[in-house]
Amino acid sequence: MKTIEWKNGKVILIDQTMLPLKEVYIETSDYLRVAEAIRVLSVRGAPAIGVAAAYAVALAVAQSSAKSTPELLQEIEEAIKIIGATRPTAVNLFWALERMRKRAHVSSHLAVSRLKRVLKEEADKIAEEELEMSRQMGEYGAGLIEDGDNILTHCNAGSLATVDYGTALAVIRSAHNQGKRIHVYADETRPLLQGARLTTWELMKENIPVTLICDNMAGYFMSLGKIDKVVVGADRIAANGDVANKIGTYSVAVLAKEHDIPFYVAAPISTIDTSLPDGGRIPIEERAPDEVVGFGGNRVATEGIKVANPAFDITPNRLVAGIITDRGVLRPPYDTSISGLFA
Repeated sequence: MKTIEWKNGKVILIDQTMLPLKEVYIETSDYLRVAEAIRVLSVRGAPAIGVAAAYAVALAVAQSSAKSTPELLQEIEEAIKIIGATRPTAVNLFWALERMRKRAHVSSHLAVSRLKRVLKEEADKIAEEELEMSRQMGEYGAGLIEDGDNILTHCNAGSLATVDYGTALAVIRSAHNQGKRIHVYADETRPLLQGARLTTWELMKENIPVTLICDNMAGYFMSLGKIDKVVVGADRIAANGDVANKIGTYSVAVLAKEHDIPFYVAAPISTIDTSLPDGGRIPIEERAPDEVVGFGGNRVATEGIKVANPAFDITPNRLVAGIITDRGVLRPPYDTSISGLFA
């Protein structure tokens, strides 16, 4: 299932806000529409956001009427600024935008028409590489999964969070495809229910056994011995292995530690931000109160109530048993294993 793709000069992406009740696609040649899709979570998940950002730049370039390369480069910078303002936490967004910027400047000697083609090709490369990284993560991670395992996952880190295949769900898919008899517990993931709406939808389409639980049930099922491993994705990983992921991940990690359950994080190396020494430096996005006080247009909280709505939290590296990347499984101490990855 392609979450995002380029076809006939347009970007096509599935509108994840409509799932699982409706399967609706956004088709646009306007980079501002793609930026808005990122902002409102029509496209979400760090790798998918990165690919969407790259294609948004390619759209901005394709639609430009610039007559000179310097003029086009200025328009690229303006587009990057707008796209970069959509989500502050997911590092893949900024990684992809910086890669597009560098490609533009390295190719600044080219004529406008040729530069436009080069940037579209670069966005395609980012999408192709992301898919290959997902498959590699799946293969490495599947080695950690045993026949008969019950796996808890949080939020959605599947095809919908990438181009096609996933991060945490890539591990689960690969294990399933190897014939391992696994069962997934997907917690609902408040406030927007990405686990309930998206993860269960993906797994059921592939006939992978899955049970939906509320967020506050995780500890109970762990205490009953029903969870063997936890596998989640990530939106940014600091140089020391601290992990930013969907709000509630930290709570799951603490519970896993208490019950002696391995807690794994699956993410491509593009999600690792070596410029930040630890998780305390990762910016945490604060989203609108409407996401908490109601759902689906129905209000459930008292009018006028104050709301805190951080979209992510930080799981410290001491709670992480391993980080599954497209280059292998990293183990503690993460400052050493991560630095070795980029040496």
